[in-house]
Amino acid sequence: MEVKLDLSQCPMWEDITPKQQEELFKELIYKLKEYKKGDLIARQGDACKHLYLLVKGSVKTEMITETGGLLTIEKINAVRPLASAFLFAENNTFPVDVTATEDSVVIMIPKDEFMRLFGKYPSFLHRYITYNANRTPFPSGKLQVLTIKTIKGKLAHYILEQFNIARKDNPSTKRFTLDKNQTELAKFFGVTRPSLARSLAEMEKDGLILTERKEITILDAKGLTELLA
Repeated sequence: MEVKLDLSQCPMWEDITPKQQEELFKELIYKLKEYKKGDLIARQGDACKHLYLLVKGSVKTEMITETGGLLTIEKINAVRPLASAFLFAENNTFPVDVTATEDSVVIMIPKDEFMRLFGKYPSFLHRYITYNANRTPFPSGKLQVLTIKTIKGKLAHYILEQFNIARKDNPSTKRFTLDKNQTELAKFFGVTRPSLARSLAEMEKDGLILTERKEITILDAKGLTELLA
């Protein structure tokens, strides 16, 4: 299937001109696959032998927790690569399930072809390395949540993370707005909403925080930190 795409919105392709992209896809060996909403694009543990480039639509990535639940890692919108850092890993398997959240299109470029691009476009290699290096803190922080056993511990980690972000704009603030509601947080942690609501209520009763919908006021940051142990 012939495809003519503008990949300039993808961080790894910013230095490649539209004309170069057109020439590249004329000679590049790749597969183009279409997925319907809800289709599984890759399963956790699948071999990662191609660069998966999401060129249309959006996907979510999820990981199976120790309790058998699904933990949402992130949502990705086109145009972005999927699990690009794992293509050259010694254990090059998908660390997550990847599912289409709307009708989507993915280009799959074999590893050998992808390496050929590095030789032809040195700036592309630089962009690839930079992109993956910049993304490393995100999955590391999210996977850290998996090591915290209690819901209150997971909440404390998330609240403190949001608190630190808020303090970049206002160092003296104690009050800020979460970027997720309780339903979204429960799915984010792979727990039930009632369990999460109960943990929030207990944290408020213990004098750690005050809550008002998505608004959080920090009362005892040290106490929140102790929940991470």
